Amino acid sequence: MKRFIALLQMVLVAAFAGQAVAAEKAQLQPQQWQPIQEITIAGDIPELRGMPVSPELPVVNTAVNEGYLQTLSPATYWADILTYSFFGMIALLTLFVMINGKSKLHGGFSGNKVDRWSGMDIFVHWLGGIACLFLIITGLIMGAGRFLLEPNMGVSHWVGVINTSVSLHDMMAWPFIIGWAVMVLKWLPKQLPESCDAAWFAKAGGYLNFGPFKGQHPDAGFANAGEKLWFWTFAICGALIVGSGLVMMFPSLVETKDGANLSLVLHLVSAAIIGAFAVVHIFMATVMSEGGMECMVTGKCDENWAKQHHNLWFKQVSKS
Repeated sequence: MKRFIALLQMVLVAAFAGQAVAAEKAQLQPQQWQPIQEITIAGDIPELRGMPVSPELPVVNTAVNEGYLQTLSPATYWADILTYSFFGMIALLTLFVMINGKSKLHGGFSGNKVDRWSGMDIFVHWLGGIACLFLIITGLIMGAGRFLLEPNMGVSHWVGVINTSVSLHDMMAWPFIIGWAVMVLKWLPKQLPESCDAAWFAKAGGYLNFGPFKGQHPDAGFANAGEKLWFWTFAICGALIVGSGLVMMFPSLVETKDGANLSLVLHLVSAAIIGAFAVVHIFMATVMSEGGMECMVTGKCDENWAKQHHNLWFKQVSKS
């Protein structure tokens, strides 16, 4: 009896052990891979389920014009150009005024006023002019700030400055575009070349107070040759700035990266030129020419100022 019970125990142990080994082997068997399914979603890339053997994804052509990239680098180069074109011109003209002095009215102010600019002229001038100054300052911060300002301020302060500058730059673009367009179209007829323009440049406009140039008052119509040079610079470079600026604000206007890079190059070059000329324009109106600022504040000029700086125009006004 005891032998029978022992034999029965051995049979049961062997049976359970066999089942355990079979179960373990069943668990260790590798599972079959599911077949790859490709599901295309409208307006999106295909969603791949599974593990493809040799996936073929669309290749984006990233080749760009190396010439544009070389022109745009290094960034410090453009930062220096923008900085020197603006602040360098300020320093140069300040030194010139200290040495040469102002261009004073020889007969003093007469007290008699002559109508020169309309209310609309004054409005669009300050609309575009103030916007232009904001664009120059914010553009300098965007182009040169990380080299001149960021090292001297904390990260949080710099982030605030650059974000504010970008927002103001984008916002001021619109009044500049309006002012630029109206000024160019409205003032163009009075900015055409005249026979007296070459002589005006030869005598430096009568602004030099030394040597044979002293006391010279070259002939000029409504706009002298220097004002015409500024107008056409503003018109041409302004058009380039407006066009390239719109491309940078709305990149979808161009189809390739080359178009965007070319727009940036044109924007930087035109901005540097306008920045330098804007400084000259401001100095001539506020510092160099006595009585000049009054023209764009009241729309009128003193009679002696008109005779000295725009004598041909004054003769026409006097006859009418």
